[in-house]
Amino acid sequence: MSKSYEELMEEVYDLPDGLAKINLLEEAARVADLSNDIESAYEARSMIVENATFNGYPMKALVAFSWILGQYDKNQDLFDEYDLLWSYKWILDKISCFPDIPLTQIDELLEDMRKRYKENGYSDRTYFFYISVNLLQQGKVEEAGEYLKKFRSMEDDLMSDCTACEQNRLVEYAAAVGDDEATLEAAKPILKGKMTCGEVPHVTISKVLLPLYRLGLVEEAEKQQKRGYKLIKNNLDFLQHQGEHIYYLSKTDPFKGLELLERHYPSMLGHENPFDKMMFLAHSSALLELLSGESVAVNARLPESSPHLAGMDGQAGGSKGNAGPLAAAFREDALLLADRFDRRNGNSYYRNYIQSL
Repeated sequence: MSKSYEELMEEVYDLPDGLAKINLLEEAARVADLSNDIESAYEARSMIVENATFNGYPMKALVAFSWILGQYDKNQDLFDEYDLLWSYKWILDKISCFPDIPLTQIDELLEDMRKRYKENGYSDRTYFFYISVNLLQQGKVEEAGEYLKKFRSMEDDLMSDCTACEQNRLVEYAAAVGDDEATLEAAKPILKGKMTCGEVPHVTISKVLLPLYRLGLVEEAEKQQKRGYKLIKNNLDFLQHQGEHIYYLSKTDPFKGLELLERHYPSMLGHENPFDKMMFLAHSSALLELLSGESVAVNARLPESSPHLAGMDGQAGGSKGNAGPLAAAFREDALLLADRFDRRNGNSYYRNYIQSL
């Protein structure tokens, strides 16, 4: 006998965040749909949006949010608009991660959010902020900087992100520009613990590791790497940042980096976020390329079903190990994704970035 919506939701509340909870919420939404219970279906999908956004399932969040947005517009008297407007930001934070979503659609979503915010008395500050977020992710660094200036010139309001999240974007921008000193300066209040939230300093620390290393602050870089990795190692949502830790370790402790690669590779294979997969593969390929030059054969221990082991003799790649062939295979896949992003974005930013590693 199938379970009722209420029974399913009771189970949901007992589960930790993650895929099992999301799957149960999706089942609850289906049950509500069959009963034509719009309010319950809306509730379940609202929970999917939040849980999927912060646990590595952005496509599930996008699908659920699309349904929510349509239902809100049909039944505005039934639902809380503040929650909808707040979660809109989560969607815009991830939308450029999917290369098959055209720029026109991304721009339409940004404009739709702007319109809804204005109708509710909010300023353009958050709109400018998320334009800059998307431009930066599209490799349009200079344009992103212009919108960051607009954003920073305005007073915050109730739709503004927390100060830690906003400061982290300044760190990301400085890192994208390639200004190591500005990156560390922007990160200072975060690293000192003056600004924190659910994802900060988690996502910040991986951005400061190479600047610290390049500026000769190796001991601090090592301390931050250990601190930062503990924060991100058990969450699928941080795949990109796990890859950035791997790339840093390629400079300082390649075999430790290999341990991280082996640990996170299985979750990368089925990951929903193409952008994060691209960055993980690109950074991991750089590590493997370095290890292929070791005087001893290096073999990465990947699942036997791994598509990247196809054509190799099991885990081994001959007398020289599998690091070299895997580096080439990882880079090829990363570049294929980069080309998809670059075509959509109208530049060659990610191909150039990966080739520079």
